[in-house]
Amino acid sequence: MKPLQHIFVSSVIATALLGGSSALAAGLDADALKSSNGQILSDISTLAGIGDFEDRDGDASKAAFRAPSSVLQLADGSILIADTRNHVIRKMKDGLVTTFAGPEIAVVKNSQGFPTGGLLDGKAAEAFFNEPAGLASDTKGNVYVADAGNHAIRKIDVNGNVTTVAGNGVPGNKDGKGAAASFNHPSDIAVSPDGTVYVADSLNHTIRKIAVDGVVTTLTASVTRAIQVRPGEASFAGEYHDGSLSTATFNEPSGLALDSKGNLYVSDTGNQRIRYIDFASGSVTTIAGSTATGSSSTLYGKNELYAQGDFADGDALQAKFDFPKGLAVTPEGGLLIADSLNHSIRYLLNGQVSTISGTLQTGETDGVEQSAQFYNPSDVLATMQGNLVVADASNNKIRKITPYQLPGDVSKDGQVKVVSGNKLIAFDVQPEIQDGRTMVPVRAISETFGYKVTYVEKAGKSVVQLAKGDLTVEVTIGETGIVRKQVGVPDLKLETDAAPYVKQDRTYVPIRFFAEQIGLDVQWDASHQTAILRVKSYSN
Repeated sequence: MKPLQHIFVSSVIATALLGGSSALAAGLDADALKSSNGQILSDISTLAGIGDFEDRDGDASKAAFRAPSSVLQLADGSILIADTRNHVIRKMKDGLVTTFAGPEIAVVKNSQGFPTGGLLDGKAAEAFFNEPAGLASDTKGNVYVADAGNHAIRKIDVNGNVTTVAGNGVPGNKDGKGAAASFNHPSDIAVSPDGTVYVADSLNHTIRKIAVDGVVTTLTASVTRAIQVRPGEASFAGEYHDGSLSTATFNEPSGLALDSKGNLYVSDTGNQRIRYIDFASGSVTTIAGSTATGSSSTLYGKNELYAQGDFADGDALQAKFDFPKGLAVTPEGGLLIADSLNHSIRYLLNGQVSTISGTLQTGETDGVEQSAQFYNPSDVLATMQGNLVVADASNNKIRKITPYQLPGDVSKDGQVKVVSGNKLIAFDVQPEIQDGRTMVPVRAISETFGYKVTYVEKAGKSVVQLAKGDLTVEVTIGETGIVRKQVGVPDLKLETDAAPYVKQDRTYVPIRFFAEQIGLDVQWDASHQTAILRVKSYSN
């Protein structure tokens, strides 16, 4: 949703806020540590929100949102949040959440006790919004809001004054200047360096432009496809057509991002595709996404509003999305995509789509890569200090994705090393590789993760027991295999291809098999000869 190259962030303040690194600024993919299957290693945590459908400022860990739909980073490193169902814009800075624009306390509530929106300009604390969605900023620091429920584009200037740039609170589809123009549920905006504002006018299925003089024009074609939404009632629905800008059609576009050339990426949500508007050539092309049918004449079933969503990584034009929404451009020229109904964050780079984090299963678990879960993520922001920030709408949270980096004291000295998260594990004897397997002294690795080590004799064989709580893992010196014992569960015997052994009065075990049995994610960084152990998932 935001052109990253136009954001300047104070590195000191921003790093304090987000705990960042410089990985993303250099290249999210190019400089990332990756798994054996090419997955970018990352850790997902909760940045703000307790998950309740509520309205609460204060400490970020105790704050509450209602369906946050967009995130934007300001020059001071703070994060703005479109708190859509609370009808306000929130601000997160130095671990605190405050109300940036809109009333701090809901003035009017509906019959269910939820806040209702309104349309009122004025000082930020006195202004009213109605389901604010997309956020963007210009080079002067003014903030623009796609105020979806008001069918208007609003502006919060650097002095804290809220004005309506275009639209009048009434849904419509009319070009003109300022209040003479009308929109229908605009979901996102992007602002070019010259001050031109682009609008994803979602329910009009068009891309609009607001010139610096306030004149609104429509860049793309109007739709003509009509469907029966219920017996006796018809409605216009989105369409799909590439080609010249003036004849191209969309289906509920809901995400925008400008690239370094000033061209526009569009999340064509109802068509399950990512489109690209090249202003120099005046053309629209599909750059990612496909559906089961795939041709413009058969893209939709009878009376279907949308193309069929699905999930697939790989070649961009064969990849599949399910209601892609918010977008963000990275410095290396990639495009981050909040794939809302696939509950994941995807990445388009060099003609390939990959999944950064998330699974098809909804949830709010923090953890690593695909062990973490989202629920209808609607926007993603790439921060200058190397993190991704996600508006996790249906979890009512703001999440953080941190590309994993090795601890600074891990060197390329040719020796085998093991790290637990961001800490190098100290051993009194050196870990080593035997027959392609990383072997480590059992006591040091066990005690790192809180396991008690006991040696017993069984049938004349030396057995090592690693116990914590109701779980015990047994390995036998000189024999392959692991026995997993857990209270209330039958013993489980697992085959391994490496046997523990004794060397220098230390018992060495294969780290992968042990670590995986106690629920750890195990990765190997060959350049540093380092095994990386991380907790797969945890509650927040």
